[in-house]
Amino acid sequence: MAVKAFSFKSLLSLFTSRVLHKRLKNTRSLQRKLSTNAHLASFKLKRYSSSSSPPLDNSTNLIFNVESALLKSTSLFPYFMVVAFEAGGLMRALILQLLYPFVCLVNEELGMKVMVFVCFCGIKKKSFRVGMAVLPKFFLEDVGVEGVDVLRRGGRKVGVSDLPRVMVEGFLREYLEIDVVVGRELKEFHGYYLGLMEDKKKGCCHALENVIGHDDHDSVVGFGSLDKLLDHQLFSLCKEMYMVTEADKRSWTYLSKEKYPKPLIFHDGRLAIRPTPLTTIAIFMWFPLGLLLAITRALIGTLLPYKLSTPLLAFIGIKLRLVTLPNKVPSLNISTNDTKQKKGVLYVCNHRTLMDPLYLSTILNKPVTAVTYSLSKVSELLAPIKTVSLTRDKQKDSKILEKLLSQGDLVMCPEGTTCRENYLLRFSPLFAEMGDEIIPVAMDSHVNMFYGTTASGIKCLDPIFFLMNPCPSYTVKLLDKVNGVSACGGDNELRLKVANHIQEEIGKALGFECTMLTRKDKYLILADNEGIVNSSTCMKL
Repeated sequence: MAVKAFSFKSLLSLFTSRVLHKRLKNTRSLQRKLSTNAHLASFKLKRYSSSSSPPLDNSTNLIFNVESALLKSTSLFPYFMVVAFEAGGLMRALILQLLYPFVCLVNEELGMKVMVFVCFCGIKKKSFRVGMAVLPKFFLEDVGVEGVDVLRRGGRKVGVSDLPRVMVEGFLREYLEIDVVVGRELKEFHGYYLGLMEDKKKGCCHALENVIGHDDHDSVVGFGSLDKLLDHQLFSLCKEMYMVTEADKRSWTYLSKEKYPKPLIFHDGRLAIRPTPLTTIAIFMWFPLGLLLAITRALIGTLLPYKLSTPLLAFIGIKLRLVTLPNKVPSLNISTNDTKQKKGVLYVCNHRTLMDPLYLSTILNKPVTAVTYSLSKVSELLAPIKTVSLTRDKQKDSKILEKLLSQGDLVMCPEGTTCRENYLLRFSPLFAEMGDEIIPVAMDSHVNMFYGTTASGIKCLDPIFFLMNPCPSYTVKLLDKVNGVSACGGDNELRLKVANHIQEEIGKALGFECTMLTRKDKYLILADNEGIVNSSTCMKL
């Protein structure tokens, strides 16, 4: 027993000493570069602080290191874990987690190569969308306010990263509007990544010349850190270089969502938390228990009546809250024809997950029919309430809705797709001319480990991943009734007015921002397609 304890202490001591040695080695390496590199005499080295920030304007060209001058975290492991989990699957993510101690022991370059090989080897280049659809969320959550302030004051910008370019380019170009991104290029064979990187200095100066010109180097300012500043030859062309220390970065403030240079409305992937080494271990430990818990929750919700299932689901972690707002939302009064046959109530809600109709049904304590624009056959078979798929053909869908409303109450999500962030997509106005009595429903959901929606993954797993969360929650707000326009001959202007009014009131109830973005916009951004809808039946409503 003493031998085992001694071995564990020895191993821990070796691990700690190697990590400290690597950091000390980086510092000594920097000191040697400062004393031996002749080209460093061509520019001034200055320490960055809030009181001595770079004097930048629109005529200044800024070259910055992404990892050291923009991101607060010093570890690149979470970004590679996102790639491994989302693009490669659970087994690839497990391999990367097991190799993490080895990555910490070896030098930075070798550790980077190991993570790149595990994450990218065998991944099809054409289908790799993680860099555009998933990683920007995690990068933005790691950005420091002080780093973004420097970027905002500069003119043309060149972002230099030690990460593969396919991981950072979408984030830098789309959300920070960086002119040129210089990253590591990945080798490929017949459209598949080999998990190997090109020389990181290859083509750097050429990229710089394309942006600032051949004779404009006097206006170039560099921004980086003491550890990574000299790793790229681009920085040798700067007139001045401002360096930030790791101690200064720890005092930086995380950039809030309200201050993002460009709003993050759409993002994909299953992971809802930052996969650091410790949280990744927690995810793997929770996964089998979470899967069992999801199956149990699904069976309880499907087989038991509401009076029994609701308290049982609350006992095993699902939180459901009902908020009624009587006389808070002004009704849009439109005259209707009382001689028509009485229709069922049409519940119109924003779309958070596929579970929206189920939780509304639970709140109402009665089954309601749900209409969807796209639902997997597996989800349709397992749904405890009746589901009907629409065709996106206005004439056909009108007949379907008319028939269903004559049979009873109906719930519909006119956004046509889910949105994770605090935004509402454009409401399709078809519902406004179908229902005589419309009740807006404001839905909000929160997860703490996995997202229950996806644009490019397997749709039938969406409810499972949502139910796998330790404590998923739903808030349902029933708003005041709004009269439909079915008696007005389907006037286009009036139905648009009703749809926009309901979208606006749901947005106010939730504190969400209304947009004119649609399902098509979402899928073009996240999956590079228009969604799984036949072009012949996809019509604008």
